[in-house]
Amino acid sequence: MKQVKTEKHFDCIEFKRKVQAEIYEEIKGLSPEEEIGYFRRRAATGPLGEWWKALEGRSDSTAESDVRGSEPFTRSAQ
Repeated sequence: MKQVKTEKHFDCIEFKRKVQAEIYEEIKGLSPEEEIGYFRRRAATGPLGEWWKALEGRSDSTAESDVRGSEPFTRSAQ
């Protein structure tokens, strides 16, 4: 079977590198604590902000450690 070549309209790797460079410019002078705050603010105000806020509002210890990144992610048994 002959493979049809499609025209490329979006370069994912180029886009990723562009966004990473923009973020680097925004955080390059920040302390580690300020960087954490930056990423938390971006997560809370981004397209998944409501989901992020719901995770932060959970009271069980698994959710807290997942949000903080201090422990590996584990799914609770249901």
